Amino acid sequence: MTVLIVGGSGFLGTELVRQSAAAGRTTAATFASRPGSAPAVTWHELDLRNPERLEVVMAEARPSVVINATSSEADWTVTADGPIRLAMAAAQHDSRLVHVSSDAVFSGLGRVHYDEACDPDPLTPYGAAKAAAETGIRLLYPAAVIARTSLIIGGTGSAHVRIVHDLAAGRRDGALFTDDVRCPVHVTDLAAALLELAATDAHGVHHLAGAHAVTRHELGVLIARRDGLDPSRLAQGLRADTALRGALDVRLDSRGTQSKLRTPLRGAHDFLAASI
Repeated sequence: MTVLIVGGSGFLGTELVRQSAAAGRTTAATFASRPGSAPAVTWHELDLRNPERLEVVMAEARPSVVINATSSEADWTVTADGPIRLAMAAAQHDSRLVHVSSDAVFSGLGRVHYDEACDPDPLTPYGAAKAAAETGIRLLYPAAVIARTSLIIGGTGSAHVRIVHDLAAGRRDGALFTDDVRCPVHVTDLAAALLELAATDAHGVHHLAGAHAVTRHELGVLIARRDGLDPSRLAQGLRADTALRGALDVRLDSRGTQSKLRTPLRGAHDFLAASI
């Protein structure tokens, strides 16, 4: 199986590249500004807004599987149009596609638990772009996998971990919210689950989030304790008291997908206690 990791130099992409290459798969990856450093990996510069360059990369890599791990916040041309363009290219080249989406497609209004059958109802431009990508992929390439996930945690390569470190060290001001709830997942679990799905005939929407729902502040405390920081330096606040847009409480129910996978999707209380 030849695997092409789109966004291979990002946080999740780096772990996907590492695991794919370690498993002995022929692995290629794309980058926007600079390639990664993984050995035995072929790197291709790619901007998903450039259809001609995408065609060149697909022709050169000839992947049997494409995993899209790109993320560009609310940039519609990258976050919405780019994955749709990638789905069209994957279909044309008969490549299996696994697209990574987000719990940002949900509002948390009227419910907090979301399984794979729930329709998107985003509140933010980023969530809307992610939802649009999902819709386009499902229409153009029904055989693709759309894998929704939540906060991705690991070492200091994770933006969420860096925020905790900066707050604890006094390098930034702010508070961690006690009313903002998600189901964080460890990057190694997520990458392994994505590669496992890629090797099956699964299709449609799958949820790949951790087993525990925690607030942003609870998550920060767990990270601080794991990393030997002082949790008392993490101020608390309410997101409802701010002007920040977005859902408060969104809990991805991953039990349906988990029942089909060998890879365990551990909860934050488990993977942060394991000091990895």
